[in-house]
Amino acid sequence: MEPDEDLGLIAEEIYANGDENKQRHRPIISGEQLDIEAYAALYSGRTKIMRLLFIADRCGNASMQLEALRMAYDEIKKGENTQLFREVVQKIDGRLGTNYGPDPAWADSVDRRADLRKEKLESELNAYRTNLIKESIRMGYNDFGDFYYAHGQLGEAFKNYVRTRDYCTTAKHIIHMCLNAILVSIEMGQFTHVTSYVSKAEQSQDALDAITVAKLRCAAGLAHLEAKKYKLAARKFLEVGPELGNNYTEVIAPQDVATYGGLCALASFDRAELKSKVIDNINFRNFLELVPEIRELIHDFYTSHYASCLEYLGNLKANLLLDIHLHDHVETLYDQIRSKALIQYTHPFVSVDLNMMANAFKTSVAGLEKELESLITDNQIQARIDSHNKILYARHADQRNATFQKVLQTGKEFDRDVRSMLLRANLLKHDYIARTSRKH
Repeated sequence: MEPDEDLGLIAEEIYANGDENKQRHRPIISGEQLDIEAYAALYSGRTKIMRLLFIADRCGNASMQLEALRMAYDEIKKGENTQLFREVVQKIDGRLGTNYGPDPAWADSVDRRADLRKEKLESELNAYRTNLIKESIRMGYNDFGDFYYAHGQLGEAFKNYVRTRDYCTTAKHIIHMCLNAILVSIEMGQFTHVTSYVSKAEQSQDALDAITVAKLRCAAGLAHLEAKKYKLAARKFLEVGPELGNNYTEVIAPQDVATYGGLCALASFDRAELKSKVIDNINFRNFLELVPEIRELIHDFYTSHYASCLEYLGNLKANLLLDIHLHDHVETLYDQIRSKALIQYTHPFVSVDLNMMANAFKTSVAGLEKELESLITDNQIQARIDSHNKILYARHADQRNATFQKVLQTGKEFDRDVRSMLLRANLLKHDYIARTSRKH
């Protein structure tokens, strides 16, 4: 390889890629099976159950599936959602013994209590409406929202939470309504509602505390992620304050903020942004400490240790595909990160040995050629490939020559202009123009 002098500093980092002995020696995380118990402990409420059921549906491992279903069963029994309980019993299908089978006595008891509670809520709300007590009506609809949410009737829960809007008398009431609407919308996968209610809550700036701000940024980040707006998602997750802590476990864990934010940033930020907004971001560093693998792969990417970075990503992939929010985006994010790594690797060089580069990216030369061809076609890399000698030649080598030619041309033009000026000055000095005009 011949490094371009202007980019020598980056080149020094990258040279190590092809040499295994120069790589930093430290353990690479193994692709261990997800610790479901530890994972589930990060969450609370409905999302804990839904994440467990998602893992059970996607993992393709019988023992892992049963473990997730067992934990979901136990969690559902703590609540009042008998419909979800029946669905889980069906999925378990007797595989966990009599303790995890149908429990009609429990289900009937919960349903009976629910009917009584609903009647009570209806009569209370009717009384409040008759008396036109705004605050009581707001609380009545809110209680109905909580009731429906607990029983898994998300559409009804959303309607009742939103009905409180007309009875809100303070900014705090509005924010409370927005947070409830956001929670249900996330559970329903209605992310346009999430964006709308985040914006509405943010209008009440004076009433927002640090924890609420952190929650709203998480919700906005999830909405952008769902819309595949990875750069906007990264920015929102990177802005989440440390106040979040474990205050939003019904939606997201701080570990998710690090994972979602880190991967979206890697896929969408340029090198300068990665340094200033991620690596040098003291606030976000606290989140990254919770997921050392993500922290390490970001540092590996920035310091051009691509083989190590891609190995981390490879080991994390199976578990990321079991994440209820990230699974749809893993392939796209991974492709974008790999493309950026290839572009960043080739950028400082006039020529690159494809054998050496393939070694750095732990791939075959043929596979690497295909990837580079695709990036050249998309105009993401300005280069051409010498397939016979397996060398990539950068087009910016010709740019130096073009610049040199341009300077020469400018010099010639300057010389010509100066000569013309001197000639005109001499003609004026010798009164040549005046004499000529007198002859006429």
